[in-house]
Amino acid sequence: MTRALTLPLLDPADPTRFPDPRQALTSPDGLLAFGGDLSPPRLLAAYAQGIFPWFNADEPILWWSPDPRCVLDTALLRPNRRLRKLGQRKSWTFTLDHAFDAVVQACAAPRAQQAGTWIIPAMASAYGRLHQLGHAHSVEVWDGEHLVGGLYGIAVGNLFCGESMFSRESGGSKLALMALAAQLRQWGFPLIDAQLTNPHLLSLGARELSREDFLAEVARLVVLPGQPGSWRRELPPPT
Repeated sequence: MTRALTLPLLDPADPTRFPDPRQALTSPDGLLAFGGDLSPPRLLAAYAQGIFPWFNADEPILWWSPDPRCVLDTALLRPNRRLRKLGQRKSWTFTLDHAFDAVVQACAAPRAQQAGTWIIPAMASAYGRLHQLGHAHSVEVWDGEHLVGGLYGIAVGNLFCGESMFSRESGGSKLALMALAAQLRQWGFPLIDAQLTNPHLLSLGARELSREDFLAEVARLVVLPGQPGSWRRELPPPT
């Protein structure tokens, strides 16, 4: 007999209130609560507490805080020789916040051996609102006028929470990540929250933190001033 899951239902009247992430389930790992909405106050409150939404179109909104947590250190994210050479192509350029909606749609596009996407229209719309408010940001890699790679995520204080990335040409997403890390280093952002560990992230130098250690880092970083507002600018090729 399968035991039914018992999850807290979020209070619709209080978008800032979440259960303690330490109460999340171990199976499935990190599942914490359900319900609520994707309003800017609720999303920002979630990320500021080490929580993120992840659900499919046929599910209620599900909120997660897995243990361990995958993170990337901006000080260590630097391109190898092959990527540096690729990024120095004269036709390739790098930007921040020039094409947020296009990046989200590219991340949402179905990929090989993938049945669907968790970036459903409701999620894309919610992060689009955060972008308009200066909280969600995108990195774009261009070959001329063609978008060949990028990523997007949320900034809370001096923490960047990565959501998704894509490549249309080899190295596009990796170079987007390296270009972002270089800018974040200048601004004093030490960590990128990568949420769930996978072989691709580990190959880039990601590491795992226990939930307890990750939450301590979150508490320290989200109260810092960050970089509010639009990040729209051109970026140099990562070196």
